[in-house]
Amino acid sequence: MLPAPRARPYRLVVFDWDGTLMDSIGTIVECTLAAIRDVPEAPRPEPERVREAIGLGLIQTMQRFFPHGDLALYERVAHAYRERWHAEYKHRVELLAGARETVERLRAEGFLVGVATAKSRQGLERELEMTGLGALVHASRTVTEAPSKPAPEMLLQLFEALEVGAEEAVMVGDTAWDLQMAAAAGCAGVGVLTGGHSRELLEAEHPVACLESVADLPAWLGLAAPPYQLAVEPASKPSAKM
Repeated sequence: MLPAPRARPYRLVVFDWDGTLMDSIGTIVECTLAAIRDVPEAPRPEPERVREAIGLGLIQTMQRFFPHGDLALYERVAHAYRERWHAEYKHRVELLAGARETVERLRAEGFLVGVATAKSRQGLERELEMTGLGALVHASRTVTEAPSKPAPEMLLQLFEALEVGAEEAVMVGDTAWDLQMAAAAGCAGVGVLTGGHSRELLEAEHPVACLESVADLPAWLGLAAPPYQLAVEPASKPSAKM
């Protein structure tokens, strides 16, 4: 593991959602493969290819699977995915081990907390409410408001909304897309090994650290274990949806 950064170099920690805070990679792979089967003319990618594409927007994912397809095919598969997700998968909501404690700790220590995800706004809001993390997130961006990763707009919008400079922010994610987005936005990137991409793929993007999970983030940031339960002030509702 790379050495911890100097004391408090960051004000804002932005998390990816699926595979970083949420234990949802297997569910997304299962839903994607089911949706592709629902469209007979769509090619059949291997599950590992599906796993490695998680984190992109639905249309961008389809373009990776079917580079010779057309927009009509991409939209049919994307529609089948949404139908399957809402009918069978949307209630499979479970945080990764240590995710809640990490977000609570950062909030208690005075960090700003953001989320940047390939989910839709509706999907993210539902899962923020189901997990109880909505009250801890200062602001979030989804593919409803900004282009898909690795484009930098999600992060740039968060920096502007929270009045934070790129040098004061770190993006934490499980895919190369997260780290590429961080680099494009001019901020630091930290990889975690709980999602779609391997250590090799993450380290190829030159993150400032590659951690086993977000549970390791407080220690990497130099935060000592608290001797008692810290009170956490909830984020105001308007800023959580900035």
